[in-house]
Amino acid sequence: MRSGALGRVYEDGELVVVQGEPGNSMYVVQEGHLEVWQEREGRPVSLGTLGRGDFFGEMAIFEREPRTASVKAVGRARVLTVDKKTLLRRIQEDPTLAFRLVEQLSKRLREMNAKLAAKT
Repeated sequence: MRSGALGRVYEDGELVVVQGEPGNSMYVVQEGHLEVWQEREGRPVSLGTLGRGDFFGEMAIFEREPRTASVKAVGRARVLTVDKKTLLRRIQEDPTLAFRLVEQLSKRLREMNAKLAAKT
C-alpha cells in the first residue's frame, strides 16, 4: 500500500473493502481497475469490474448496513476515499453531483432488473 497525492494506491489483489464489514465512506476509482465480488455459499462470485471514474461503497453512506460485496485491485489502482461529510459538502458546492450519483444508481438498478428478468 502507498498513499498518493490523491487517493491511495492498491496493489494487485489488495482488498479495498470486505463484504460484511461496516462502512462509513464511498470510493472513487482514479486509476486502474477493481473487481467487485460476493461470497456466496463459500465461493466468490464476480459481480463486475470498475474503472476510472466509477464509484462504489455509496450504500455505506446512505444506509448503515454492512458492505454487501468485496472489492479488490486488479493490477495497480488508485482509489479516493470520500466520507459522508465530504460528500455532503461537495454536493452543496456542486448540486449536479447529486444528480450524477442518482443517475448512476438508476443505471445500476436498471441493469440489475434486466439481469433478474433474463433469469425468469
